[in-house]
Amino acid sequence: MLRRSIRAAAVFILLVAGALGATPVLAAEVPVAVAANFTEPAKEIAAAFRRSTGDTAVLSFGASGQFYAQITHGAPYQVFLSADVDRPVQAEKAGVGVPGTRFVYATGKLVLFSRTPGLVDDAGAVLRQPSRFARIAIADPGAAPYGAAAVETMTRLNVYGPLKAKIVQGASINQAWDFTRTGAAELGFVALSEVVNEPGGSRWIVPDSLHAPIDQDAILLAPGDSNPAARRFLAFLRGPEAKAIIVRYGYTVH
Repeated sequence: MLRRSIRAAAVFILLVAGALGATPVLAAEVPVAVAANFTEPAKEIAAAFRRSTGDTAVLSFGASGQFYAQITHGAPYQVFLSADVDRPVQAEKAGVGVPGTRFVYATGKLVLFSRTPGLVDDAGAVLRQPSRFARIAIADPGAAPYGAAAVETMTRLNVYGPLKAKIVQGASINQAWDFTRTGAAELGFVALSEVVNEPGGSRWIVPDSLHAPIDQDAILLAPGDSNPAARRFLAFLRGPEAKAIIVRYGYTVH
């Protein structure tokens, strides 16, 4: 009787082991450097990724230029979601990005926004009326692609010179949005993703013809090359659930 019980227990253990598989996939963490403009969609994508895989994307937000500097100096990020194409390309060339893993995950939209209803019209004419505002916020054009797009837009409209003294720079697009949202600056060039769910105010979606495309590249970084969860995160980012979230925040996907 005892032997039969032992044999039955052994068979049960073998069956359970077979059902679970010899090499189960273990949940893991993925440190991700995320461009500031992508803050809200990244949070939703990370939550969906965790529900789907059990893995956790640990998100850090900031300016792409600052992240690139940190990455090249050994910061242990495993995935980089940049606000541009150039820095992931540079990361690959510098040997800190994994070749063949880079792709455009979103194309952003630049918006001129004011919390004051009626200040911004649907053609951005207020930019030619500098007496109507004291400050205009932009992200640092040297570190944030949305800031560079803002400068390019004002230059093409021939208003950059007259407005230069009114410009206040945020270290990232999030800080430029903070200046605008709080009224510290009456106007601000911000990302559409930041204001797409913002009620009230006034806004002008800047035509694509006024600045270079704000294509945003993702890339697997060298510290993530040995972490299967990092590759799973990039695969999830390219999938339909993540793309639906990205589009909902005003981006274009490819």
